[in-house]
Amino acid sequence: MPDALELLKTRRSVKPREMTGPGPSPAELETILTIGARVPDHGKLAPWRFIVFEGDARARAGEVIAGVFAKKNPNAAPADIEVEKRRLTDAPLVIGIVSLTKPHPKVPPWEQELSAGASAMNIVTAATALGYGACWLTGWFSFDRDVLDGFGLKADEKLAGLVHIGTVSKPSEDRPRPVLSDIVTRF
Repeated sequence: MPDALELLKTRRSVKPREMTGPGPSPAELETILTIGARVPDHGKLAPWRFIVFEGDARARAGEVIAGVFAKKNPNAAPADIEVEKRRLTDAPLVIGIVSLTKPHPKVPPWEQELSAGASAMNIVTAATALGYGACWLTGWFSFDRDVLDGFGLKADEKLAGLVHIGTVSKPSEDRPRPVLSDIVTRF
């Protein structure tokens, strides 16, 4: 296992198309989800939950996405509909992070949504620490109510993103990172 600070300094997203199997074992998945649930959560509200897409579930989710896309784009080319069908099939595992805010006198919705984002990042970091590639993505379908309904989300739930996890199939270069002097000020 890599040193924690080195892991955090060198972690990078891996494109799902640059992933292959195997994905995490059941025990590794449980570890990843446990770490995903171990985030700041003022009020102990657990304002997030997870949807695991693996095996055939990835293709079934793609059918939901493609069906909504085809309905909303009746003139779409068959090739474009095929692209939508494959949205979740590159990586062997995809974890959806569902954000659900709950009324609370001291914990505003924004803080609860940030907790869901922290959960997504913990999932990415845990998968990376276990030696897998990981990428947190959204896309038009992450914000489309018909797709969310098709994924089983309730009316008051949002999709904070989908974390794709798999074995890295090829090395890739890191992207440029911000220069600290450009993003840090002192008060």
